[in-house]
Amino acid sequence: MVIRLENIRKHYTVGPEKIRALDGVDLTVDRNEYVAVMGTSGSGKSTLMNILGCLDSATEGTYELDGRNVTKMGAGALARVRNERIGFVFQSFELLPRFTALKNVELPLIYSRDGWRNRRARAATALETVGLRDRMKHRPNQLSGGQKQRVAIARALVSAPAILLADEPTGNLDSATTEEILALFAELHRQGQTIIMVTHEPDVARHAKRIVRMKDGRVLSDLPVEKDPVSNPAVSFAPIHSSGEAP
Repeated sequence: MVIRLENIRKHYTVGPEKIRALDGVDLTVDRNEYVAVMGTSGSGKSTLMNILGCLDSATEGTYELDGRNVTKMGAGALARVRNERIGFVFQSFELLPRFTALKNVELPLIYSRDGWRNRRARAATALETVGLRDRMKHRPNQLSGGQKQRVAIARALVSAPAILLADEPTGNLDSATTEEILALFAELHRQGQTIIMVTHEPDVARHAKRIVRMKDGRVLSDLPVEKDPVSNPAVSFAPIHSSGEAP
C-alpha cells in the first residue's frame, strides 16, 4: 500500500463560519494503481490533492505515504518527502522559461547527493522515457504544449517517486495532444508507476482504472472504471456509507 488516509478532515475558519473542506475521508491506494479523482468545484478534490502532495496538512486524521506517517511531520521533513517521494504534474506546466528541458527536469535533484554528472544523466533518461531525446536542449518557448507537458512529466519522474500526482494535466491541451499525454500515463502505469489524477473531464477520467468521486468534502463513490457512471451510463451511483463501504 502506498497511501492510507484515515478520517482526514480539513477545516478552515472564515470569520464566524467554519468551512469543512474535507469531512472524514478514508482512502487507500495500492502500488501501481491509476486513480482519477473527480468532483465539482468545492467538492474537496483540490484540498485532498494538496494533502496527498504534502502541500497542506490535515486538521485531523492520519496520512501514511509509502509506509511513513507524514501527518505530524515538520516543514523540513515534509519538504524532503515532497522532493523525494512525490512527483507533481500541473495543468500550467510550471517550467522555468530560461532553462532548457534538461535543466528543468534536473531541478528536483539539485539537493540530492548525486554529482552533477549523475543528475544530468538521470534527467536525460527521464526525458528519453517521455519521448523527448531530441528536445533536451530546447527551452519552453521552443516546445509545443504537449512537449512542455512531457518535460513536466519527466521532471516529476526524475526522483523515482512513490506516487505521481497530476492536477488537470490535460487542461491546457487540445484533444489530440490530450490523447498523447494520456497514452503516456497509461504506459507509465504499465511500467509500475502509481498515478493519482484530478480531472473534471469524464473522457480523461475513464483512462484511469479507478474513479474516486468527491462531494461536500467526502468520498461519494470509489469504483473501478467499468462500474462508474462516467464510463458506463447504465450504472447508477452507490454512495459510500460512513463505514467506508458501499451498501
